[in-house]
Amino acid sequence: MRRFLMALLAVLMTWLPSVARAEVESSSASAFALKAESEVAASPEAVWRALSRVQNWWSPAHTYSGDARRLSLDPRAGGCFCERWGNSQSVEHARVLLVMEQEGVRTLRISGGLGPLQAMGTTGILTFTVTPHAPGAKITMTYRVSGDPSLQLNQIAPVVDQVLTEQFARLLRYTGGDSPD
Repeated sequence: MRRFLMALLAVLMTWLPSVARAEVESSSASAFALKAESEVAASPEAVWRALSRVQNWWSPAHTYSGDARRLSLDPRAGGCFCERWGNSQSVEHARVLLVMEQEGVRTLRISGGLGPLQAMGTTGILTFTVTPHAPGAKITMTYRVSGDPSLQLNQIAPVVDQVLTEQFARLLRYTGGDSPD
């Protein structure tokens, strides 16, 4: 199974646009850490605005409703990264923990087990950092997940990395003024 997941990841990564760096930084049975970063030719302000418009860049294939337009992100402490659709259905993907700007560096941190990680009872912290960088901005995304060692999180870390790297690539395209697709 692990070989299959690694092969699938390798194939899928060839379809994604170039990301300066994306990787599983560490993994164990009870935790993993992912990181992606890239520079974009957009102002930090434009990147920050794009980041909060998650419905415009998140893949509909990774939503419960199948429609990314149903997503919203309220960028304030306690705000919700939520999805709402017909018949009063909804899901809280994550809760905003931190929105901060310090010396021109902006940080958005949310807490939530994304996708199937939610049902597994894991804790996930997703952080986006936007740093001024000539001629635009550098975006860094990290996702740290922990849970019961019986979950064997190291086996699913490459798949989660692939999914989040896809979202990150879509954010980069959207930030650059292109369609995320």
